[in-house]
Amino acid sequence: MKKILLPLSYFLPVLVFAQDSSVGGLIDLLQTLINALTPIVVALALLYFFWGLAKYILASSDEAKRKDGQQIMLWGVIALFVMVSVWGIVGLIGDTVGIDQGGTIEVPSVPL
Repeated sequence: MKKILLPLSYFLPVLVFAQDSSVGGLIDLLQTLINALTPIVVALALLYFFWGLAKYILASSDEAKRKDGQQIMLWGVIALFVMVSVWGIVGLIGDTVGIDQGGTIEVPSVPL
């Protein structure tokens, strides 16, 4: 149980600072967090692919290590393909229904 809660506790300060803002502020915060993490995840997938490529090249004499390098490269390409495809599908759906990409979200509120 502690192993699950420990990673989640890193995001608690972000949620505490959002206590006096509205739901729109929390949505903007999540959007900023996702926009910041997307290039990092893509870069990690690309580094994983290059790690497999280096492993494949450096182990050219050992068939088992070459096969391991091929598997790493394959999963790196699959990860990049999935991320770029989802990005494209979300953009296509947004254009189809008329949602501006990268715009702000207007959250309805009730006057007090």
